[in-house]
Amino acid sequence: MKTSLGQHTVLRQDLRINPRLYQAMDLLYMPLLDLQQHLKQELMVNPFLELLEPEEEEEEAPATPAEQRDAAEPGEAQATNWEDILLSGFDEGEWRPDTSEAREFTEPVSVQTHDLAEYLRDQLQLLELTDRQRLLAEEFIGNIGGDGYLSTSLEEIVAGANQILTEFAADRPDAPPPPPYSLADAETLLPVMQNLDPPGVAARDLRECLLLQLRDRGQTGSLAYRLLDEAFDDLIAHRWSDLAKRMSLDAGEVQGAADEIAKLDPKPGLRFSTTEGDYIIPDLIVEKIDGKYRVFLNDTNLPRLRLSRAYQEVARDKKKFVGENREFITQRLNSAQWMIQAIEQRRQTMLKVMNFIVDRQHDFFEKGIEHLKPLTLREVAEVINMHESTVSRVTNEKYVQTPRGVLPLKFFFSSALSTTTGEDASARAIKAQIQKLVGDEAAHEPLTDQQIVQKLREKGVRIARRTVAKYRDQLGILSARMRRRV
Repeated sequence: MKTSLGQHTVLRQDLRINPRLYQAMDLLYMPLLDLQQHLKQELMVNPFLELLEPEEEEEEAPATPAEQRDAAEPGEAQATNWEDILLSGFDEGEWRPDTSEAREFTEPVSVQTHDLAEYLRDQLQLLELTDRQRLLAEEFIGNIGGDGYLSTSLEEIVAGANQILTEFAADRPDAPPPPPYSLADAETLLPVMQNLDPPGVAARDLRECLLLQLRDRGQTGSLAYRLLDEAFDDLIAHRWSDLAKRMSLDAGEVQGAADEIAKLDPKPGLRFSTTEGDYIIPDLIVEKIDGKYRVFLNDTNLPRLRLSRAYQEVARDKKKFVGENREFITQRLNSAQWMIQAIEQRRQTMLKVMNFIVDRQHDFFEKGIEHLKPLTLREVAEVINMHESTVSRVTNEKYVQTPRGVLPLKFFFSSALSTTTGEDASARAIKAQIQKLVGDEAAHEPLTDQQIVQKLREKGVRIARRTVAKYRDQLGILSARMRRRV
């Protein structure tokens, strides 16, 4: 075998993604708030971009990137000598991004609120406890979860408190070591912790939590307390007849007591949760105007960008720029032009996708969720001539404000189930029908999964019993036996 060197001509196709294409895909993926912050950052770092003021926007709506490039009015006064700064390659320290507006976009500081641990400590300060008890109580508080339950055993709490005592003694070798905590100390302090507010705190399981709440209400002699104390397993299994026979009562009385128990708080600590709610700002708006549904972009608060006329005039004389200066200016100018085009492309893509959804789901907007049609990302991609992944990015974490509420774009996509008429039905619409059937059923004779299958088949929907059971579980609906009322 002979080895040799040679040159050959080969023709082949390579798929190479431009870095700007990655950025364009990221812009499609961004929800409205993220995009808003991203554009504000771009305004600060790219001198060729400037903000189009609202009064200027009224005079010249920047519908296209070309219009935006010509939008700047002549004769704008500039106090800074941009020519010198551009020639120096922005290295003289004269130019700094204008941060006068930055304060407006500073992340707001949330107001400090008491969490559950602080709330419990405040109550302990009002109790007459020894220093030794307070240290053990602090160990209790450290092991109470956000839901209010004691997350560890008493033995582990004692071990943790003794570890603190050991470290305390090591720091003070001359002082006599404090006696270790025992399990009896923890058992003595446990009722003190469980008497704190909210009722049910420091419970070790659901049964104890509910018993503590009834005890706080002074209902230790009630049937509800007796059911929890003596027959908890039968209670959660809804064995009303067995419980009635066991306690020599009417089944209706047992179920009434169970209804009272259901009103108690199973996770009392969550009311002190510091988790802030997520605020949703819809990216799109659908309104019915003159009998037709119209789609609008909710981008009123989105910064409108345009190329700075002042920078363009300075950069137009290319003879003054050589080497790194010229490369820097070219790069920034191209980046600004591309950013404006990418934003416009994002707007058009989102409008295309939402307009198709509105056309396809017209019956949903008119009649409700039961008339939602099956739809996949591939169907949308084929109609608007885009890749399926692009449609996925457009719909991801985006919301639309409609006459039927604020909905995620993913809401309109669901799999299909066949019907006797030959048309497909949306899985989400089937779930809505199941929920309606269960809501309208007789309380003393709830519908079984097989009966739901029969009723759906009467409406022309072909569905298996196991599919009904799966949808019912997803909707959080109990089985027929668990829903039965006496």
